[in-house]
Amino acid sequence: MVIKNVTLETVCGYKSTLPDNSLPEIAFAGKSNVGKSSLINVLMERKSLARTSSQPGKTQTINFYRVNDDMYLTDLPGYGFAKVPEKEKQKWGRMIENYLNRSRQLRAIFLLIDIRHNPSENDRLMYEWMVYQGFNPIIIATKLDKIKKSQLAKQLKAIRTGLNVEPGTVIIPFSAVTRQGRDEIRDLMEVIVKGEPDPHELPVRNNKEEAAAAVKSETKKEEDSEE
Repeated sequence: MVIKNVTLETVCGYKSTLPDNSLPEIAFAGKSNVGKSSLINVLMERKSLARTSSQPGKTQTINFYRVNDDMYLTDLPGYGFAKVPEKEKQKWGRMIENYLNRSRQLRAIFLLIDIRHNPSENDRLMYEWMVYQGFNPIIIATKLDKIKKSQLAKQLKAIRTGLNVEPGTVIIPFSAVTRQGRDEIRDLMEVIVKGEPDPHELPVRNNKEEAAAAVKSETKKEEDSEE
């Protein structure tokens, strides 16, 4: 996917009406301070498209970025930040739930997990809830540059075990510093948008054999790194 243009088109707060978009949507979710804003800036090749902050919990709205006039990247509020009042957490939770249930264009969800740590209880609950809603989240293991290469296989296994991921789940290690994983994520986004898969299935291409090969390739990369 080549990024030609991207604009922040719609910002939805707790009481806002969700836009009735006509283009495919791909959502990004993750715990506060997992590096979601940095990921979005790297993917979209913009320095400050999504605001980064040393203060977790900065994203308090659902932000719709129109990309190449082909799709929307949806930035969901971060979850799990301890210093946010409980009422605010509940509002954010309802916002996310409302979006996932009501969007007619949602094609896939990318769930961000910090590769340095075992998935938290909030991570596990979010993953289970998404699966319960019928989605099969694609996992992005962020902050890859913060661990040694020798730790990669161990940490990927910890994510798979900690989340108890569904068979065939794709996990993509990513670093906003080195940009490793950027192209894999963007290629997968392009596949999802062009293939128009059912949002309640693992993202597929029009050619299902090609999709299976893509997933198998990602899995093999991880298995090779574990050896």
